[in-house]
Amino acid sequence: MSRERFEDLVGEALDEVPAELLKVMDNVVIVVEDDPPDGEDLLGLYEGTALTERGWDYAGVLPDRITIYRNPTLRVCDTETDVIDEVAITVVHEIAHHFGIDDHRLHELGWG
Repeated sequence: MSRERFEDLVGEALDEVPAELLKVMDNVVIVVEDDPPDGEDLLGLYEGTALTERGWDYAGVLPDRITIYRNPTLRVCDTETDVIDEVAITVVHEIAHHFGIDDHRLHELGWG
């Protein structure tokens, strides 16, 4: 799958996130990279300070970053439908981290 098509799928997944949630996302960018750093086995990564951890002194910082990794996602998927589903899950998973939801709770909710 081309990078352009994969980026389109990430955009489509973001379009499915409720507008109320997107409105309260603050100081975060979402990007697509081909591979995670250092050969890690990740489909996505949230880097930053979750909204729940930001205090009065949170100011003047670079945006948080959500990265969706194309090649690892393509490796775990057999069909384009699988990629669509996995991208949607990964996008929701990483956005949840922005809202302070940890991996344990995400697994409990079925978004592992």
